[in-house]
Amino acid sequence: MKNRNTNTQSMSRRLLRIGQVTAFGLAFAVALPLTAHAQIVTPPVPTGLEVPATEEAFLLGHGVGTQNYICQPAASVGRVAWTLFTPQATLFSDDAEQLTTHFFSLNPEEPGIVRVTWEDSRDTSTIWARLLKSATVDPDAVAWLKLEVVGRRLGPSGGATLFGTTFVQRLNTEGGLAPLTGCDNPQDVGRKAFIPYTADYFFYRRK
Repeated sequence: MKNRNTNTQSMSRRLLRIGQVTAFGLAFAVALPLTAHAQIVTPPVPTGLEVPATEEAFLLGHGVGTQNYICQPAASVGRVAWTLFTPQATLFSDDAEQLTTHFFSLNPEEPGIVRVTWEDSRDTSTIWARLLKSATVDPDAVAWLKLEVVGRRLGPSGGATLFGTTFVQRLNTEGGLAPLTGCDNPQDVGRKAFIPYTADYFFYRRK
């Protein structure tokens, strides 16, 4: 129960922060000339999570959802462990507009290989990415990640919002870690756990 309350409070803080960022962004936009565009500023990241200087962030999504785990046999005989089988999240803009959905799926450019996936909510352009590097920044939250796009698809009507994406970073994570209990013996195999988390996702493309 304590875990659930903590996760709920964390989600509430994240939604409040999005609202605060929105208010600031609106005030900032009013102060700028109409021709100006606000730059997406990424936070400092651990070594190895940097994106090449040839790339620029063009989209920021605030992710809210769950990291979904299943209890499965582990490498050691007779042991079991929680294994991530998919994230299930929605990414929102600063003004709470739905941007993308986020999950695992088969990459059509790598037959038979499941990759982390983002699908644009407006034009259904889709990308698939592979993990390059991870770093634990908060021991109570899932890792920060750098991913490289290895598959892309236009939407059915030619939508291309995500098509040019080259890299994705998952930063500012809260929650989402696998449970400490519930997958303790072979009788637990098949049990699932859906753990709330939030994160910021930065999408990059070639300058």
